[in-house]
Amino acid sequence: MNAYNLVIVLACVIIASHVFNFISKRTNIPSVILLIILGMGGKYAMDYYEFNQDGLIFGTLEVLGIIGLIMIVLEAAIDLKLSKEKWPIIWKSFLVALLSLLVCAFGISLIINQFFKEDPMISLVYAVPLSIMSSAIVIPSVTRLAKDKKEFMIYESTFSDILGIMFFYFLVENAHVESTNQVIYSVVGNIIITIVISIVVSYGLVMLFQRIVGDVKLFMLIAVLILLYAIGKQLHLSSLVIILVFGLLMNNNNLFFVGKLKEFIDEKTVNTVLKDLHLVTRESAFVIRTFFFVVFGTTIDLRALLNLEIVAVGVGIVIFFFIVRFVCLKLFFFKKSIFPEFFITPRGLITVLLFFSIPEELSSLTFNSDIILITIIVTSLIMTWGLIKFGKEGLEEGAPAPLEDSGLSYFLQRMSSNTSGAKQEALAEQVEEALEEIEPEVESEGDSENSEADEDQLKD
Repeated sequence: MNAYNLVIVLACVIIASHVFNFISKRTNIPSVILLIILGMGGKYAMDYYEFNQDGLIFGTLEVLGIIGLIMIVLEAAIDLKLSKEKWPIIWKSFLVALLSLLVCAFGISLIINQFFKEDPMISLVYAVPLSIMSSAIVIPSVTRLAKDKKEFMIYESTFSDILGIMFFYFLVENAHVESTNQVIYSVVGNIIITIVISIVVSYGLVMLFQRIVGDVKLFMLIAVLILLYAIGKQLHLSSLVIILVFGLLMNNNNLFFVGKLKEFIDEKTVNTVLKDLHLVTRESAFVIRTFFFVVFGTTIDLRALLNLEIVAVGVGIVIFFFIVRFVCLKLFFFKKSIFPEFFITPRGLITVLLFFSIPEELSSLTFNSDIILITIIVTSLIMTWGLIKFGKEGLEEGAPAPLEDSGLSYFLQRMSSNTSGAKQEALAEQVEEALEEIEPEVESEGDSENSEADEDQLKD
C-alpha cells in the first residue's frame, strides 16, 4: 500500500472514531460496536483490492491488545478515588467479578466438555477467556451513568480483567502439575510476589518521576510501565496488578504517602504530573482502542453466523452469562435496581487476547473459534440495547434534562426545588426586584409576560 494512502486511512479511522463517540453519547450505542462494523467494512474493501492480510492482522492485533489493555487499566485506575465511603463499592465489585468469573468459567467448561467432547482442563482453559468482562468496552460505554453505577462498573470490569488473566495463566502454567502442594505454592507465591513488587515499584516510580526535570516525561513513564508489564509477563507474574496499583497510588497519594513517607513527595508536583497523565492516557487509550477494534473487525467472518449449531452453543453460553450475572447482582444489591448494570457484561479485548495466547499443547482440535465471535457480538448488542432502554435510569445525577421552557424558567425551577422555607421567600424577593429593574428594558409584550410567568412560578 502506498504510504500516503496508509496515512489517509489511519487519519480517517481516528476521525471516524471521534464521530462514533459523538453518536454514542447521543444514542447510547457503544462506540466500539461502530468501530468493529467499520473494521468489517475495511475487510471487504481489502478483499476487493486483493490486499494480503495474512500475518499482519493477527500480529498487529496482539500488540494493540497488550498496549491497549495497559492504557485502559491505567486510565481507569487514575480516575478512581479510594475512601471509606467507596469501600462498599470496591468490595462488592470485587466479589461480583470473582464470583462471576469462577461460576462462568466452570459452567462454560462443562458446556465445552459436553458439546465438543474435549478434555476438562482444555475446556477450562478455553472457558476462562469467555468468562472475562471487557473493561475496554465497559469503561468508555458507562461514562454517562450515575457516579456510583459508573464506578461500580469500572471497578468490576478492571477486577474481572485482572482476576481473569491471573486465573488463565495459573491454569496454563500448572496444567501438567500433579501435586496439589505445588499448585498452592505457585498461586500464593505469585500473588504475594506480584503485590510486593507492585507496591515497591509504584512508590519508586512516583518518587522518581516527580524529580525528573523537563516537559517530555509522560511517555517515558508509560514506556516504563509497559516495560515492567512485559517483564512481569515473562516472569509469569500478574503484572497488570502493577499498573492498577500505580494508578491508584498516583490518584490517592494522600492516602499512601503518610507519616514519614510524606516527606518524600511534593504533592503539588505529583498532582501536576497526574493531571497531565490523565490527558495522555485518555488520548492514548482512545487511539489504541480505536485501532484494536477496527483491526479486530477485519478478522470477523459473518459466515460463522450461518452455522446454526455453533450459533446455538454461543447463544447458550451468553444466556448462562446473564443468569450468573443476575444472581450475583441480586445477591449483593438485593434492594437496589440492577439496571442497566445487568446488561453490561460484554466480551472483547481480553477474550481475544487470551484466546491467541493459548499454548499449542493446550489447543483444542474440536472447539470452534467462531463461538468467541458470537459471544462478543451478542453480549455487545445486548449491552447496547440495555443502555438505550435503561440508560436514563442510571444517568449522572444533576445532568440537565431537555429544556421545554425558557432558560430563566428552568433556572427558577431548579433553584426553587433545591431551596426551602425562608430561603425561598428571600430568593423570591430578590428575583422580584431584579425583574422590576429589567422590566422597563423589555421591548416586547411577550417577553414581559414570560418574566411575570417565571415570577409567579417561583412564588408558587
